[in-house]
Amino acid sequence: MNASVAQNVERSQLRADYDLVRSETERLCAPLVTEDYMVQTMPDVSPPKWHLAHVSWFFETFLLGKYAKGYQVFHPAFDYLFNSYYVQHGKPFLRPKRGFLSRPTVAEVYEYRAHVDRGMRELIESCPDEELPTLHELITLGLNHEQQHQELLYTDILHIFSENPLYPSYKPLPVAEKREAPALNWIEIAGGLVEIGHDGDGFAYDNEGPRHQFFLRDFKLASRPVTNGDFMAFIDEGGYQRPDFWFSEGWATVNQYDWDKPMYWKKQDGDWMHMTLHGLQPVNPQAPACHISHFEASAYAAWAGKRLPTEFEWEHASQQVQQDEQGLWPGNLLDPGAVKLMTTDAASPAATMGDGPLHQMFGDVWEWTASPYVGYPGYQQARGAIGEYNGKFMSQQLVLRGGSFVTPRNHIRPTYRNFFYPPDRWQFTGLRLAEDVD
Repeated sequence: MNASVAQNVERSQLRADYDLVRSETERLCAPLVTEDYMVQTMPDVSPPKWHLAHVSWFFETFLLGKYAKGYQVFHPAFDYLFNSYYVQHGKPFLRPKRGFLSRPTVAEVYEYRAHVDRGMRELIESCPDEELPTLHELITLGLNHEQQHQELLYTDILHIFSENPLYPSYKPLPVAEKREAPALNWIEIAGGLVEIGHDGDGFAYDNEGPRHQFFLRDFKLASRPVTNGDFMAFIDEGGYQRPDFWFSEGWATVNQYDWDKPMYWKKQDGDWMHMTLHGLQPVNPQAPACHISHFEASAYAAWAGKRLPTEFEWEHASQQVQQDEQGLWPGNLLDPGAVKLMTTDAASPAATMGDGPLHQMFGDVWEWTASPYVGYPGYQQARGAIGEYNGKFMSQQLVLRGGSFVTPRNHIRPTYRNFFYPPDRWQFTGLRLAEDVD
C-alpha cells in the first residue's frame, strides 16, 4: 500500500470512528424530553444539554480553532459557557451553575453539534498529510473524551430522575433471564516483580503510563464482585452503626449525611427497592452491589475481615482474563445501540462472565481499589491546556478499575485508571475483595 492510499484509508477510518461516537451520544439522549436536558440536581451532576455542548466545545477548541483554516465559531460565548476546567485555556463557567443556563436552548445546542461536525468532517478530509498524525492523535483523544461523557450522561440522568418523586424511567425494562451470581471463590495470584501500565500499543490516557515494574506479594482475589445480597448482610448486622469498620473521615460522612444504605436504595413495604434507569425496581440480591462510596467499600471489607485490592493487584490479576476474537474485553459493557441495565437481572449473562476463575472483572460496576490516584514513576504532565486532562486531579482521589455496564466496550482496558473522591457514589461503583496469602 503506497503512502497516498494509506493516508486515504486512515482518513476514512477516522471519519467513521468520529461519526460513530458522535451519533452514539445523540442516540443515548433520544429518550429524553426537552425538560430533562437542563436539570442539575447537585454540583457533581451536569445537565445533559451541557454534556452535549461540552464535548463539541472540545473539538472546536483543540482542533477546529487551531487547525481548520477559516473556521467560524458557532457562538463566541460558548467558549466560556462550555469550558469545563481548562483554566490554561480560559476562565470556565462555574460548574454548580450549569443548571442555570436556560439558554442556549436544546435546539441551539444540537445546531452547535451539527456545526462542529461539519467542520470536523471537512478538517479530516482536507488537512495536509503532514498534519494528519497530530490530528489523528487529538481526534482519538476527543472521541475517548466523548465516550467518558457518554457514561457520565447515564450516571447524571439517573441522579436527575432519582430526585423526581415520580421515579421516571429513562428506558423500558427489558425482559431478561434471571441468573444466580457466580459462587464466591478465592483465587490465589502469584506476585513478584510485575509490569504495570500501558505498553504503548494503541490509545491510552497519559495517566496509564509510563509502564514500570512493581513488586507484589502473593495475594488472593475474590472471584466476583460483592453482591447486593452480600451488602444486605452488612446492613442487617449494623455495618452503618459500627465506627470500628470505618475510616475516621468515612464515619464523619456517615453521620453527616445519615447514610444507612447504598445510594438510591429505599425500603418499601419491607422490601429493598432502588432507583435505576428503568425507574424504581426491586433490589436483586444476585446483582453486584452498586453506588457504593470508597468509604462504604472499605467498611464492608473490614466487616468481612478482608481488604480492597490495590490497583496494581487488580491489574496484575486481570491478565488472567482473555480478550475475545475482536480484541475486546469480555464483560457486561455498553455496546452501541444497546443499554443493559442492572435491575431484576444478575447483570452479567453467562457469556460475559469471562473465561477462567475471575468473573466480571470488566463491566457491571467500577471496582474501588485501595490505591491513591497519583502519577506513576516517571509520569510527566503534558504542557498546555490539554495537559490538564488527568494530571491536575492527582490529589486526594482513589483509583477504580474495570469499567461499568455503561462503559463503552471499546473504551475499557486493563490499564484504565478511573478516579473519584472517597465519598462519591453517584457513579456505578462497587467493590471486589482481596486478602493476603498466609
